[in-house]
Amino acid sequence: MTSLAALVVLGVATATLPTCAPNDPAPTFEAGSSASPTAPTSGKGEAPEARDGLGGPGASASPKPAEKVLAAGNPNGRASVPAEARAVDTSKPTRTVGTGTPASCTSAAVVKAVAAGGVITFNCGPAPVTIKMTATAKVRNANGPKVVLDGGGKVTLSGQGQRRILYMNTCDEAQGFTTSHCQNQDHPQLTVQNLTFSDGNSTGDKAEGGGGGAIFVRGGRFKVVNSRFVRNRCDRTGPDLGGAAIRVLSQHENKPVYVVGSTFGGTAGQGGSCSNGGALSSIGVSWVVLNSVLSHNEAIGSGANPAKSGTPGGGSGGAIYCDGNEFTVRIAGTIIENNKANEGGGAVFFVSNNRTGTMKIENSTLRRNPSGKFETRGFPGIFFLGAQNPTVTASKLS
Repeated sequence: MTSLAALVVLGVATATLPTCAPNDPAPTFEAGSSASPTAPTSGKGEAPEARDGLGGPGASASPKPAEKVLAAGNPNGRASVPAEARAVDTSKPTRTVGTGTPASCTSAAVVKAVAAGGVITFNCGPAPVTIKMTATAKVRNANGPKVVLDGGGKVTLSGQGQRRILYMNTCDEAQGFTTSHCQNQDHPQLTVQNLTFSDGNSTGDKAEGGGGGAIFVRGGRFKVVNSRFVRNRCDRTGPDLGGAAIRVLSQHENKPVYVVGSTFGGTAGQGGSCSNGGALSSIGVSWVVLNSVLSHNEAIGSGANPAKSGTPGGGSGGAIYCDGNEFTVRIAGTIIENNKANEGGGAVFFVSNNRTGTMKIENSTLRRNPSGKFETRGFPGIFFLGAQNPTVTASKLS
């Protein structure tokens, strides 16, 4: 999946590229105050049909979670959250991991529940718990169509620095083909909410191009709500792999991945690290990032994309790496700070091969995101090739 359009990056050794350097001064508008209030992190929806499975069906198998412990996202973010981007109602789960004690919440139980699909909650006792994953949880494409993991703000899934945590791929025969057009189908619809993903590591896993230290997704639909991603990793080098936290390839009808009220990194030592995209990475996928925080992530590859002669490639998109043809990125109510890239785009690397892609930044702050070798003049921390310069509204870039 190596991008051809990124050839423009080859040989760049200066701080800016003349081919994409606008003459306008750097946007420095402070965040506005007229945006709509942040939507709640719980939604109302039709309860899924109960199924037999781990923990049994019905609400009785999963008591209402205690008051939310997890604090994620930008509390001052005021971007309006559309209905489809909000948390899924999990008051009537399909199945539950755990029977009320930490010991009952095991890796095997998570793997089994995810494979069975449906709306999944956790009952691990009153205190926060870390579940050490000894295998990657994989979505079965025939089980759903909704697959929801809700940690109730108290559950951490840890890859223990050894493995990817969660995987969905509609084009993986091992997970079952459910349509004749795996690259563009509307299911499964995967949601992770009120969860922490820590110490995921997909290093060495080059299937589908690699990346996705915590979560890998291809196809269907995917969204993240009120979740944290800390200390995730993927391969250190490579020209087009990335996403220490999340890697996404294709979504149904090119609909966006929503990231809402979530944190990637957050403090020094907690960020993600990968060749490209220290937090998020995709090819040909649109993103809407709302009221979130992406900080202290890093793109540590060297040689850009395609790799310069004598280099392994990579090093772009300290927080976000996006490549492909027609796609969009919208960042609103979000803080992106203290990320870095060895090559280009300390905050965001955006290359639309056919120059149709667009990016909007609204009511957000991007600051202290150094780009090692190149970025677009007037847009600190951003390398951008698309239909036009990024649209910046009521935001500060520095």
